[in-house]
Amino acid sequence: MDQPKLERLLRLMKLLTANNYLAVEEIADRLSITPRSVYRYIDTFRSAGFVIKRRDGCIRLDKSSPYFKEISELIHFTEEEAYILKSAIESIDENNILKQNLKKKLYTVYDYKILAETIVHGRHSRNVHQLVQAMENRQKVILKKYASSHGNDIRDRRVEAFAFTTNYEQVWCYCLEEREVKLFRVSRIGAVEILSEPWQHEGEHVAGYIDIFRIHSNRKLPIVLKMGLRATSLLAEEFPLAAPQLQKLPDNHWLLKTEVCSYEGVGRFVLGLPGEIEIIESPEFLDYISRQINKMKNV
Repeated sequence: MDQPKLERLLRLMKLLTANNYLAVEEIADRLSITPRSVYRYIDTFRSAGFVIKRRDGCIRLDKSSPYFKEISELIHFTEEEAYILKSAIESIDENNILKQNLKKKLYTVYDYKILAETIVHGRHSRNVHQLVQAMENRQKVILKKYASSHGNDIRDRRVEAFAFTTNYEQVWCYCLEEREVKLFRVSRIGAVEILSEPWQHEGEHVAGYIDIFRIHSNRKLPIVLKMGLRATSLLAEEFPLAAPQLQKLPDNHWLLKTEVCSYEGVGRFVLGLPGEIEIIESPEFLDYISRQINKMKNV
């Protein structure tokens, strides 16, 4: 197999093992190939023994496919080795980009349950394990005493949890009370109770868009920021997904062009670095910052 084709197959595998189902046309557009080629590659995966799942005309590779299990078995740590590895990773400063990269690489190749012990802080690991078990068995759960920052309350939530974000920081759930998909932060869950009731809304289990500032919603608001070296470095360290969207300019400046779900996350970042970030081509965001500054003056 020639290298370009192998690279496309690996990229396709990465796309199809993410949390979302994808339409053939979207896959073809992302890989710059024809839909016919996508179908041919899918047939290649199927012939090799991978399990193809379909839903509403969209497809994905099932992570329970035998080859994925065999790949995960190539990496094995004894209990003692796992403890040392966990301690070593957690001893690195939380803002160190190498720590985040290491976690992400482990996330892509290692077993769900074992990896949770390495990535998730001890007090949250039990909740993650409970959620993983519920996902595997397609069971509803109760997020006990969930502390909501938006609702400003602490109460139980009955949900169907179906996917984690990177590093188990948040979990995508279909909220049975509000009848919509929502994102819940793992650190705000008091405990997880697995119910005997099976999922009833699997067709609604579609993860939404999360911007580089870890905010999610159905909106996408364009912003353009011009930043110096210090602001750019802090942005890349605190929000690693911003790095690929940074464009180098002359005189040690960078341009960030992206879409955000709301101005809340990016607003906190900009207000924390007064005079170091220029807002350009984003009049609505500039108005938002002006309003926030006026609120601070009137406090």
